[in-house]
Amino acid sequence: MERAPGPSVRLKLTLSYAGFLMLAGALLLGAVGVFLLRQGWLRTNDKGAWQATPGTDFVHGFAPMAAAVMGFLLVFGLLGGWVLAGRMLAPLARITAATRTAATGSLAHRVRLPGRQDEFRELADAFDAMLARLEAHVGEQQRFAANASHELRTPLAISKSLLDVALTDPSYDAREALGRLQSVNSRAIALTEALLLLSRAGRRSFTREPVDLSLLAEEATETLLPLAEKSGVTVETLGDVTPASGSPALLLQLTMNLVHNAIVHNLPERGTVWVTTGVRPGGAVLTVENTGPRLDAELVPTLTEPFQRGTERVHADHAGVGLGLAIVRTVTEAHDGRLTLTPRPGGGLRITVELPAGR
Repeated sequence: MERAPGPSVRLKLTLSYAGFLMLAGALLLGAVGVFLLRQGWLRTNDKGAWQATPGTDFVHGFAPMAAAVMGFLLVFGLLGGWVLAGRMLAPLARITAATRTAATGSLAHRVRLPGRQDEFRELADAFDAMLARLEAHVGEQQRFAANASHELRTPLAISKSLLDVALTDPSYDAREALGRLQSVNSRAIALTEALLLLSRAGRRSFTREPVDLSLLAEEATETLLPLAEKSGVTVETLGDVTPASGSPALLLQLTMNLVHNAIVHNLPERGTVWVTTGVRPGGAVLTVENTGPRLDAELVPTLTEPFQRGTERVHADHAGVGLGLAIVRTVTEAHDGRLTLTPRPGGGLRITVELPAGR
């Protein structure tokens, strides 16, 4: 933003300090003059001019001394005000330097302003917290871009290999090549749609509407019931009316992802998924719990990162594209909710989504 040049804040503060000191000096000298008048040490003659009364020799030097005092106060106020303003604005200069450093792209720099708490230190701490969040966000975005590029490159590389073989080998079965290309293309489309959904949820570009989480849970389990039966997993749904507020489409996608993840990453046979909804003071709760392999407590918090998979069943059917829980986290945050992942003692995972209560 272009601005016209103007005096610095330090100069303004200096002039303010000096002006205040001059005003205080003038008021003090004025008070002394009034005192002298009341004591009869000063009076006016017939022409209206001030003159000293006999026996008050020190009064003759009052006016020159007052002028000297005012001059001293002016010089002292300017010099002292300049020094004081510099000391007061030193933290702001440090914050400005950190801001310029961050503007160059270096987000690792911190102000770390020492001293006791005051307005400048509150500003510095808030700025440091903002830099930390920005650095974490940028790092996450860079990792996400790298992982997304890698995931998208894989189906493209497979498609290219299949086409090269089909073009160079006349005996290659074209129907088999088309079938494999269709499978690879479907995976690429699913990944692209997941990336678009993740971007949409992150921008919060949706309209909030009344939503019943219990109905979304029933719809998700009914839709994924064939997958559960094929995987030998039993799905149990429990919960009364659970009002919330948000995007029905995004919250349905969140529920679908949770149930799908619980079915896919389960026991090889006789697994179970529990989907429950309920109301707590001030919020609506959706919990999806499943049996499955044991998970390390250190691994669980990373499961919501993009393309992070918690088990070795990465290449199994319906394994997903590695964005399921990342979408769940983004949708939850977009709805001002809280996502909690807890490993079950006997194996498996418990995921709880807490959302603000619906109106």
